[in-house]
Amino acid sequence: MNIAPLVALICLFPLSAVASEPSLATGSDLDAVSISDTAMRNTVILGRSPQKVARLSAEGRLGQELGLEPSGTFTFDGPELNHDAEELELQLPDEELPASDIPLTLNNKVEYMVNFFQTNGRRSFAKWLSRSERYIPMMKEVLKKEGLPEDLVYVAMIESGFSPHAYSVASAVGPWQFISGTGKRYSLRIDPWIDERRDPLKSSVAAALYLKELYSLFNNDWYLATAGYNAGENKILRAITMYNTRDFWQISQGSYLKRETKDYVPKLLAAAIIAKEPAKYGFADIAYLPPIEFDTVNIPSRTDLELVARLTDVPFQTLRELNPELRRWCTPPDYPGYQLKIPKGKRERFESEYARIPEGERYQENLVHLRYRATKRDTVTSVARRYGITPEALAEMNSIPVNQRISGKNLIVPAPMASQDTPPQPKRNRELVAAAEKGVFKKYYTVQKGDTLSALAKRFNVSTGILQAWNNLKGHLTLKPGKRIVVAKFVEKQGAMIAADEKS
Repeated sequence: MNIAPLVALICLFPLSAVASEPSLATGSDLDAVSISDTAMRNTVILGRSPQKVARLSAEGRLGQELGLEPSGTFTFDGPELNHDAEELELQLPDEELPASDIPLTLNNKVEYMVNFFQTNGRRSFAKWLSRSERYIPMMKEVLKKEGLPEDLVYVAMIESGFSPHAYSVASAVGPWQFISGTGKRYSLRIDPWIDERRDPLKSSVAAALYLKELYSLFNNDWYLATAGYNAGENKILRAITMYNTRDFWQISQGSYLKRETKDYVPKLLAAAIIAKEPAKYGFADIAYLPPIEFDTVNIPSRTDLELVARLTDVPFQTLRELNPELRRWCTPPDYPGYQLKIPKGKRERFESEYARIPEGERYQENLVHLRYRATKRDTVTSVARRYGITPEALAEMNSIPVNQRISGKNLIVPAPMASQDTPPQPKRNRELVAAAEKGVFKKYYTVQKGDTLSALAKRFNVSTGILQAWNNLKGHLTLKPGKRIVVAKFVEKQGAMIAADEKS
């Protein structure tokens, strides 16, 4: 064969022109690999069969332009990744990615996120993994019921690390990070008593409905749908119009989307890749929390959680953890048929005991909500400490982050109010008798099985001597479950409620 004409033709072809064209896959690879256009030529959507690391050589690129057979266009190379956008190198992993019901894509952005989670973000990602098994089974069940890919649970992972108490600077709340407007749009109740964005079950249903709507809106493209979940559907629709493409990777090349949204899909894919095979990526020693299991009981009227804790013989804090949507110490008013979550196996006992409690004795008002104007030196923590509540409770009541500056801000502060059944005070502590006069507010606690005086003193940040004095307890008596004791006192001073001085 005379190759002189072919050589001459090759010499006429400038290499720079050839180098700008997208790389090719061999015919045998086409079912497993699809490559996007020139702007994202390093993107590879993987099938489930093992792939080799392939590079299109300079000779291969010339052969491509000349229409030569593909058998001579590839050379095989090592696994080092080259991210130079001007290089026509197509990197494929030498090991298959985990099976998934959402498309797993490998490109330099996803690889960067995988590396980040393994290094600088390792501590956070380890916490996410530890918490993941607590909620993933329940969330997957919701997604499956709605006909959605179960691996969308990793949206909740990158949104909140599966934390019901997550709160963002944009005032997004809960495991799926709903802002108030979107939460209410999907029938989540949000008011001073309850915030169902924190309910892992109800918020998962809302998230499934929202994701299903986004998927339909963006022509069944999960990359655009999840980007819309982060930035809002209108933002992504404008980006599609602006760049005249529906390819997320092309859109993310431009400057219109914020960095957070550009990184959102790579972060989601990286989280899914690692979470499905954690040991492979160096997370073999994770201590996973057990899956959350609970029974639900119907609560017909407002009920104290301390009463529920006593009737079910479980710690108060356990009920709080099972019902993170509750913003106070009781179930919400004007919510007949509220479904309260209690530990699995406790339903029969609770329903039997609860039916014996008159409706008027199921709830007792023990908080008053005061308005407080923060001074220049105030912080959420300092104000919370002053009123004997947690910083998280104060921040949640006012829908602000715990670390937000509050100088000059008007806050609503939940403070204990006085009770008519004030325990008798010991005569030897006349200064405490004075504190029982009108204008003093008390916080009560119902003793649970296993509680000790020293443990309660530590929990409520007072001395055991003060607790004994406030409640007329002598010696080291065992606390009787069901007994209500005073654990904090407050006095009104210049129109504000402050913690009472233990010595006055």
